[in-house]
Amino acid sequence: MAKIYPFRSLRYALDRVPIERVVTQPYDKISNEMQDRYYALHPNNIVRIVLGKPTPEDSATNNVYTRAAGYLKDWRASGILEQVPEPAFFVYFQRFAIPGTNETHVRKGFVGLGRLEDYRNKVVYPHERTLTGPKKDRLELLRHTRTHFEQIFMLYEDPAEKIGHLLEEIAQQKADIQVDDEYGVRHTTWTLSDPQAVAFMQREMEDKNLIIADGHHRYETALAYRDEMRAQKGSDRLPMTFFNMSSPGLTILPTHRVLSNVTGLDPNILLHRASEFFNVTGSPEHGTVTIGVFI
Repeated sequence: MAKIYPFRSLRYALDRVPIERVVTQPYDKISNEMQDRYYALHPNNIVRIVLGKPTPEDSATNNVYTRAAGYLKDWRASGILEQVPEPAFFVYFQRFAIPGTNETHVRKGFVGLGRLEDYRNKVVYPHERTLTGPKKDRLELLRHTRTHFEQIFMLYEDPAEKIGHLLEEIAQQKADIQVDDEYGVRHTTWTLSDPQAVAFMQREMEDKNLIIADGHHRYETALAYRDEMRAQKGSDRLPMTFFNMSSPGLTILPTHRVLSNVTGLDPNILLHRASEFFNVTGSPEHGTVTIGVFI
């Protein structure tokens, strides 16, 4: 079933850059306004790689993808980005508040490499269809940089919380990174490199199926890149963040849709008909929150 592997990740050197000024939301959540803000925050902000700005002078040899590859090369050479010394999993907690309530939740997971599986193998399950444009864009970035910069948000089922108990133990140690994002979500990571603990997690995941919660375009892009690079070791592995769907911290909030320009639509009739299939409850406005897997 699911095969996972520790790996030597690249990460920012904390003695070189302020971490809160160089991380971003996932690339597909970044608006033009957010992109401008990230650019202004720091010259080494990851947005320059994952969602660079095009220019009128762009060409086949100078464009967002070639510049991303250049930034990656320069930042590695200058020590802005450094590779961890030994293969590891990375425990990852997200602490967040539910809008309009006093509730605070902690989503607990870990980051590792997962083996890419074709959907027909019934190991990894998607839940949405994808578009050609975003996959073409991500594939060009991958071809130029030969690096995965974001993880796939994966769900697995572990009602006994066996892995969760280990994650809790690791989280008692001093954290490697802790940063609050613009939505007030606190992201904290720890390194898990003990060989016995790593082997335990690999065994526990062997009988698991995985569900893609977010990252369908990037997953299918990685499949395409794997097929291009079959001969190269490691091309069948992809960074993934794994969350236990049985964990109480995995909170699913509603995604609201707005209907506009619908001729003859009576809102009261709409609510009445919707109540035949859904629980409909009135709610005051409380604002919005984005809780994504941080880059």
